[in-house]
Amino acid sequence: MTHKLPKLPYEFSALEPHIDTRTMAVHHDKHHQAYVDNLNRALEGLPPGHEDLQKASTIQLLMDLDAVPEEIRTAVRNNGGGHFCHSLFWRCMSPRGGGEPSGGLAEAIEAGFGSTAAFQETFTKAAASLFGSGWAWLCLDGEGELVIATTPGHDVPLYEGLLPILVLDVWEHAYYLKFENRRADYIAAWWNVVDWDHVAAGLTTAKVELGLGKAVGWAAGTWAVLEKEWTKLFES
Repeated sequence: MTHKLPKLPYEFSALEPHIDTRTMAVHHDKHHQAYVDNLNRALEGLPPGHEDLQKASTIQLLMDLDAVPEEIRTAVRNNGGGHFCHSLFWRCMSPRGGGEPSGGLAEAIEAGFGSTAAFQETFTKAAASLFGSGWAWLCLDGEGELVIATTPGHDVPLYEGLLPILVLDVWEHAYYLKFENRRADYIAAWWNVVDWDHVAAGLTTAKVELGLGKAVGWAAGTWAVLEKEWTKLFES
């Protein structure tokens, strides 16, 4: 398949004043587009015996990197990871976002962290203290518990068996045009656009996937439910 840049579910200006228009335009149309282009370029001219990788989704590629020829493995990991992370990131924000989670998501957060405020404080600290470029995540682990994780570069928590439901980009290109080097200010502003409805839907999907995993093991086929939902984000 040809990997495609997903359309934003809102206008570049929709997250103002928290995330500025210029940053959104450059971040989506330049940075994310570059990862998609580089991923497609890496998969061109595959050696004999690897043609099936042309048909693989982004998630399939990332979950079976050993099947990717060594000479393009790093490019696929970095650019496929960049495509995955950004596709989820856009959907975690909304002009109708902010406030606090409710319902089952709020209950899960309170059970895992004591309160929404405690969760946000812990997540903020993790994102602010991540050295260099990377991502901060809220994930469901193999026991069904919510955990906060960080990854460097464009690595994804799937490598650690974690199912992500919320992600924050803390690469400098995500905030430098507006906030310069003030990452903490960017993180504080980002909470005002978090789409808790989307996060809640992701939690439900992840719980379904976890149930399948416990029933039949973490074989590649058990990712079908989650992959179907994420593919809508990547290839829309």
